[in-house]
Amino acid sequence: MKLRIRENKTLRKRVYEYLRDRILKGELPPRERLVESRIAKALGVSRTPVREALHNLEMEGLLEALPRMGYIVKPISEEEVEEICEIRKLIETLAVRWAMQRNRERLIRDLRKNLEATERKIAKGNPKVFVGMDAQFHEIIARHSGSKRLLEMAQMLRRHMLRYRIESIYTMDNVIKAMGGHKAVLRAIEGGDPEEVEKALRRHIEQSKEDILRYAFGRPMTEEGITGG
Repeated sequence: MKLRIRENKTLRKRVYEYLRDRILKGELPPRERLVESRIAKALGVSRTPVREALHNLEMEGLLEALPRMGYIVKPISEEEVEEICEIRKLIETLAVRWAMQRNRERLIRDLRKNLEATERKIAKGNPKVFVGMDAQFHEIIARHSGSKRLLEMAQMLRRHMLRYRIESIYTMDNVIKAMGGHKAVLRAIEGGDPEEVEKALRRHIEQSKEDILRYAFGRPMTEEGITGG
């Protein structure tokens, strides 16, 4: 099927987003080889926007360039999960500190709305809706920081983590536990102590990491292993 060009998007960006979404959804699995000419033919576009999109996906860390082979979807690894979560701790604790300095009351209001909406959706019996609401919770914090660069970095890291969000994680029990992590972060923000907020957020991200490592790689469960983040 040919890609239709929208006025507000370049063809390169359309190809990039199409391939990125397929990678994040697992439709292009780890180690899958991406052939420039085949993609161009399948999408009904020239090779130039495909080449540029593949390069951008490599720069973002979703593809790996191999000599004489071109690009493959980057394999998932425990090391990557560890690394991304440690970087997230740095970025998101900075984001929440800036957000509290800018307008703590507005931040509290928007996080409360997110939690209330999450509880309503979860009550309908579909725990998988938590994926989007979880992402929204963390994006609220990043947006309230007032830093466009910080927001972009946070969004890129969360996109990477989507590759590890296997469906078996999202049982109702796990999601309810994960929401407890969000509530702990909100309570700390309401308390107004930046150090306590950062502790709660780091703990929440660490719990997310432990759960992903357990479900995706079979690592034994620790006391902190619950979904979320």
